[in-house]
Parts: sequence; C-alpha cells; structure tokens
Amino acid sequence: MPRRLRSGQLAEVFVVDVRTGKSRLVHRSTEVLVEAPNWTPDGEWLVVNGDGKLFRVAVTGGELQEIPLGGVPPVNNDHVLSPDGATVYVSAEDGHLYAVSAGVARRVSNDRGEGFKHYLHGVSPDGRTLAYIGMDRRGITNVCTVPAAGGDDVQITDDAYAGDGAEYSADGRWIYFNSERAASVPGHAQLFRVPAAGGVPEQLTDDERVNWFPHPAPDGSAVAYVSFPPGTVGHPADVADVRIRLLTADGGIREVATVFGGQGTMNVPSWSPDSNSFAYVAYPL
Repeated sequence: MPRRLRSGQLAEVFVVDVRTGKSRLVHRSTEVLVEAPNWTPDGEWLVVNGDGKLFRVAVTGGELQEIPLGGVPPVNNDHVLSPDGATVYVSAEDGHLYAVSAGVARRVSNDRGEGFKHYLHGVSPDGRTLAYIGMDRRGITNVCTVPAAGGDDVQITDDAYAGDGAEYSADGRWIYFNSERAASVPGHAQLFRVPAAGGVPEQLTDDERVNWFPHPAPDGSAVAYVSFPPGTVGHPADVADVRIRLLTADGGIREVATVFGGQGTMNVPSWSPDSNSFAYVAYPL
C-alpha cells in the first residue's frame, strides 16, 4: 500500500545547489506523501510518486500534475526516466517493471518465479538497459539488468548479501549499489560499484554510518547518497538524522543536508542534467 503522511507531517521537495550547499523549497504537500524525485532531461521538471501514482512538478515550484500511466498497477518509489525523457520506467506493486510512453504502458520484466519482485533504479546512458534489484521469495536480493525493450535478464551479482539501489554510472561502465557485503553486523550497508558486464564489486565507502542509494552525477564529479545513523537496519522512514552526502571524485565525503526522512528521500536518480543540483524530499513533523 502507498505510504501516507502522519498527522501533522509534511512532504517537502527541495533542490540543493551543490556549489553553494543551499537548498530551495520546490513543493510542500500536506496531503500526498511524495517520494523519490527524478529530474527530467530538459531540466524543467521533477517527477515524483505518491498515492501509487506519478506526478511532475516544475523545478521552479508549483503544484503536482499527474502523469497518466496507462493502467499500470499502483507504483512505488522506484522509477527512472529514459535519457531522452520520452519514457518513464516504473516498479509497480505487482512486482513488475513497466515502460510508459505518451500514456501507453507495456510490461518490461519477465516472470522469474513465484514471489520474485523487481525494484528499478537505473537506466543505461544509451537507454537500452534497465538496472534493478531482484528479490526472490526468500528475500535474497541481487543486482540484475534487463533490456528496456524486453528480453532476457542478466544477474550481475550472485550472493546472499542484502543490497539495493542499482544505478548506472554516466559512462555506462559501472553499476553503483549499496550492500551489506562488508558488514560485521546486520544493516551496516556501504556503497559499492560493480562492472556493468559483471565482475568483482569495489567498495567505495567505509564508515560507521549506514549508506544507501548511490546516485552518480551526470558529469562523473560526485556520487550523492543518503546516510543513516549507525545501527540503522534497512532504509526506514521518519529517521531524525538522515544525512545527504556527496562522495567526490577524489574520495572525499561532503555533508550537504540533514533531514528528517529516509525512505522516499532520495531513492532514484535525482541529479539535474548539468550536475549542479539534485533533488530530495524531507518529511518534517
């Protein structure tokens, strides 16, 4: 079921300028719990989900405008846009992936056994391949890909470590993700990347916090991600100390914002096309 705002809670969509560190409010909702902003390739709109639907809101600010989904089942907060902006790919509550273009929908994902679910996070720079997290009925997750036009799946990782957030680098060579493969205690996720063709994952962060959802900038200058307090298991909602951070090209870590949030704050690619800004959501009470 779609998440709902708690009594007295707000959903606030912000755009942060990475050069100045200043955040600007784009939309505030007291009714719809909006999540997971994407930035359209033309730089003019943010795409968010809420109440099982998709909406767009102008980057300059304004009201939500519903995006027709052509009869797709209710969607969650895993959605991405094709590089040309003509197609939106969504994860639906039935566990499958769909492509929607001009209000016409088609299913992309395959049947991979009873209880298997697809959680979409990335599209390759050429628009031909989707990266998703596949979860089997046992709850085991792995990084997978599938052609955007439909076709056979490829499983990139094959292990029992909890992982999420599979997203392509701007050059298409890597898939970034978070994983517990280096954890000594449950829930201590860090950031990794793996060659898009498959191979050995490379660890990118190693600190006391719980790091999720790496989003590489279009120009390759940094990776934006959400960082939970030590001891957090998974990526829960309504956490007081969620830090939005940048992992810079030289390996440095820079704090950008601290929000009350977590789940829904920044689940999907959210950078502006020029790599100067990205979007996130806070959920203050």
